[in-house]
Amino acid sequence: MDYKEEAGPCDRRQGLTPALFRAADACEAKLESVLATLGLSLPKFHVLDHLVQAGAALPLGELAARNACVKSNMTALIDRLEADGLVVRSQDPSDRRSVRAQLTPLGVDRHAEAARLLDAEERAVVEAFDDKEQRDLSSLLERLAATK
Repeated sequence: MDYKEEAGPCDRRQGLTPALFRAADACEAKLESVLATLGLSLPKFHVLDHLVQAGAALPLGELAARNACVKSNMTALIDRLEADGLVVRSQDPSDRRSVRAQLTPLGVDRHAEAARLLDAEERAVVEAFDDKEQRDLSSLLERLAATK
C-alpha cells in the first residue's frame, strides 16, 4: 500500500487540472504495477533506459541529471540495481573520483522485457480511444506541456 492509499479518500476538486493529475496517477499506478512483476519501478526502469540509450557506462552524476534527481538518490537507485544484478559500478578511467554505472547482461534483458511490457500497457491504454481521439489527446497534451 502506498501513501496515496494510506491517506484515504479526500475531497475531489473539480476541473481540468485535478482530472489530469488523477489520470496521470492512474497511468503511473498501472505502469508501476507492470514493472513490479519484474522487480522494477519507474525510477529503476528510467536508469536502465538511459544506460541502454547511451550504449555505454555513464557517470552517476550524469545519470542523476538525466533523471532529474539529486546524486544521493541516484546512488541509492544504483545500490538497488546493483544488488539486483542489473548494473555494476566501475571507475571512470579518465577521472578516478568519478564512478560509472554499466548494464549487466541481466540488466539488458530485464530492460528489454520491461520495455515490452510497458509498450503493451501503453497500447492497452491508447486503444480505449479511437484514432481521432488519440490524435486530439496527443495534440492537446503537447500544447499543455509547451505552456510555461
